[in-house]
Amino acid sequence: MQTIGAAKFKEQCLALLDQLGPEGLVVTKHGRPVACVLPYERRFEPLIGSLRHKIKIRGDIVSTGVLWDADAEP
Repeated sequence: MQTIGAAKFKEQCLALLDQLGPEGLVVTKHGRPVACVLPYERRFEPLIGSLRHKIKIRGDIVSTGVLWDADAEP
């Protein structure tokens, strides 16, 4: 796990959060650990089916609407 001093963390907080790895980051003061910053675990299960009854499909969603012959020579 990567460590960083509190003063440097304060200066670069937003950039550090953008590049935070899965192992997290330990913030130290005078060489002693005072905080551990870990990425928030995102769960995607609640998203499955969340748009049910909110989207209406009109027309053929599989077709592009363009007719073509794949066997024809150019």
